[in-house]
Amino acid sequence: MNFVKDVNKHEEMWERQHELAAHKIYSMCSDLGGFFLKIAQILGKPDLAPAAWVRKLVTLCDHAPATSFDAIRVVLEKEFGRSIEQVFETFDEMPLGSASIAQVHRARVKGDKRDVVVKVQHPGVEKLMMVDIRNLQIFALYMQKTDIKFDLFSMTKEIEKQIGYEFDFKREANAMKKIRRFLYDNNRKSPVLVPRVLPNLVTRKVLVMDYMNGIPILSLGDEMAKRGINPHGKMAEAAKFNILNSLSQAYGQMILKSGFFHADPHPGNILISKGSEVALLDYGQVKELPDHLRLGYANLVIAIADNNASLALQSFRELGIATVAKCKNEQQELLQLAKTMFDTEMPPGTTTLQPFSEDSSIKKISVEAFPEELFSVLRTVVLLRGLSVGIGINYSCAQHWRSMAEEALVASGRLSTGRKQKRRCSSLRRLYPGP
Repeated sequence: MNFVKDVNKHEEMWERQHELAAHKIYSMCSDLGGFFLKIAQILGKPDLAPAAWVRKLVTLCDHAPATSFDAIRVVLEKEFGRSIEQVFETFDEMPLGSASIAQVHRARVKGDKRDVVVKVQHPGVEKLMMVDIRNLQIFALYMQKTDIKFDLFSMTKEIEKQIGYEFDFKREANAMKKIRRFLYDNNRKSPVLVPRVLPNLVTRKVLVMDYMNGIPILSLGDEMAKRGINPHGKMAEAAKFNILNSLSQAYGQMILKSGFFHADPHPGNILISKGSEVALLDYGQVKELPDHLRLGYANLVIAIADNNASLALQSFRELGIATVAKCKNEQQELLQLAKTMFDTEMPPGTTTLQPFSEDSSIKKISVEAFPEELFSVLRTVVLLRGLSVGIGINYSCAQHWRSMAEEALVASGRLSTGRKQKRRCSSLRRLYPGP
């Protein structure tokens, strides 16, 4: 009994330390702003950080420091060339949320009874953000000289490119329309809701779109508890599974079938509407994969789903991921590295990953070169893994996406229908394991 008490005290001590650290990191990221708000999104992932960090840092996804309404009014009137009152019937001065690049306000356009969301860029944030990223690149070059043998600099170059795109809301509006059209045209019912853009009210710094009603995905458990639903009961688990299934279905289709995908599924960009419908917001970060990378990734998905180490090695080479082994069982360690990087499933009995621990695959397999264009896929999978851990469901996106990967390869002529059927039978047994 004394031992149990000591363990409890030990855990309480660590919890206090985590709370203190979370507050300090929150304050630092909040005060510095810019790219540090995006760093908070990464540090606040349930599969990487203590629960105290997640609770505190996740608020910076959509409750970062806001710009004053007076400054927002200046941006709006400069962009539209008219006063707010001339454009909007109503406009809430208090923002619905604020993130690293912009904040959003609820409004109603003149002559239209529907509520809309007005996304307005924070003044001066572009220059600040790009300075932060260039500092990050210097840090990445330094880290590559330590025992972390990973091509971090290529990742920061892709981050620089993607963040640069986020400041062009016209580009974002076009991306939103393209993804909405793809998902709505290729499904009887789209797996996720995508806001409709008001095309006459889009500029480089202002974007007006449909208002989506819902609750943030990581607030789902609290919302269920408020309504008297056991967050761990059968009804809640079924709702969570449906939510995760919808998200995973949408991303599998976007990445493997279209090659053009939403690349920022952090908790602040996902709302849960009535009937467990999922609304996917914020299309500032999107990515279009060239066909050779899309199909190479499809091969890697099959390798991970089938635990096929030789196919994983072949897929890495095809994708241009150059590795150097520092261990005897290279293929098995490389397969484990592929799972860590490109699958959402957590190892049995774990809820947090330690990618740079001494026995991790990243320490045993050096990644000497990593294609910049693949970083968005890696980031998307990592964020999806954080979401799945956050809502308490451990699943493999590779197994879920396996059939879509095969369909992509068949459509390209790289896989025959006979081989597809043979592979699919073994995959289904993994996807729906028995009790």
